[in-house]
Amino acid sequence: MHEFSVRTKRRIEMIDITSTVTDAVRESGTERGIAVVFVPHTTAAVTINENADPDVPVDILGKLAELAPERAAWRHVEGNSDAHVKSTLVGASATVIVEGGRLVLGTWQSVFFCEFDGPRSRRVYVTVIPA
Repeated sequence: MHEFSVRTKRRIEMIDITSTVTDAVRESGTERGIAVVFVPHTTAAVTINENADPDVPVDILGKLAELAPERAAWRHVEGNSDAHVKSTLVGASATVIVEGGRLVLGTWQSVFFCEFDGPRSRRVYVTVIPA
């Protein structure tokens, strides 16, 4: 298992972590299998989506803000209920096929760390399961 930190700068943002996940896969020495990327936080998430157009992450974060607005009649009193909901909607893990020691991603795809309650220092775990 490989662990790395992500330092976020804003309350809500998506950060491309593809190169760090790629490094973890390479370090594992696994030629064929699956890589599981896991975020052990209840107000953060990980997803795979387009990274060619910077408006895509902006649109994703905008829609999540509509679905779970920061200011709403939340019962949870810590002031980050929206972050918990966004994390649940996006998910705490992503799985990527590994072939030839490399991530199998589409042309426009990247792995994103999603921050919903920053800025913070966060952890990400990557484990590669050989096939």
